Amino acid sequence: MHITSLQNPRVKHIVKLREDKRQRKEDGLILVEGFDELTLALRCGLVPLTLLSAPGLASRALTFPNAETLTVSDAVFEKISYRENPDGHLGIFPMPRRTLAELTLSPTPLILVAESVEKPGNLGAILRTADAAGVDAVLVCDPRVDVWSPNVIRASRGAVFAVPAVEAESLEALEWLQSRRMRVLAATPSAEEEYHNVHMQEPLAIAIGTEDRGLTKLWMENADVRVKIPMFGRVNSLNVSIAAALLTYECLRQRNHARKK
Repeated sequence: MHITSLQNPRVKHIVKLREDKRQRKEDGLILVEGFDELTLALRCGLVPLTLLSAPGLASRALTFPNAETLTVSDAVFEKISYRENPDGHLGIFPMPRRTLAELTLSPTPLILVAESVEKPGNLGAILRTADAAGVDAVLVCDPRVDVWSPNVIRASRGAVFAVPAVEAESLEALEWLQSRRMRVLAATPSAEEEYHNVHMQEPLAIAIGTEDRGLTKLWMENADVRVKIPMFGRVNSLNVSIAAALLTYECLRQRNHARKK
């Protein structure tokens, strides 16, 4: 099937899936755009319902057994695309359903807790860090951005498919971590201890909050340790994704150093 009309019902539905979180949740569908992101989603076990391509834009072919395959005109693809300079590949997938109970943890797990992160770019960057560092999971608590929004998928470069990302309420996540005897480390500028002075070799959950307000009272009061990242300039906070990366790689540094002893 080749679609050339901008008014085609399939085209209108895809645009709605792109723009409307409620539509995605109601239909249980997500959009994945880009050859690299689609390839990673497939490698991570996601099964597409529909694969679309624009022959005038796509330089490579992408197929999957039993998936519906559609071609569209360049104009149609530019309408359904959510990025500049699209490469002509887009897939429609069932929305992954992940729960805390389904998580499989390593013997010494490391988990990132992102509370109320409000920008897709920040959440995407946190997921990329989690993938690069081999983090067991990212718990997206009380989310203000949809984990499965096209912007998060794009910002994560598909890492959202490689790292288990679970949406949960903060209390539910905290109780789950405590039931698994994981130490909770809260990042906050008000802490007295600097992050590199704190032991991070045991099972650990690193909790980070919003840039303007930080973590809520629930995490601050129930954290086993609170740490700060030293600031020497006039700005009073780091980008939340940068903070997550610093803390995550400090944990890896300590664990790698301990293994070499």
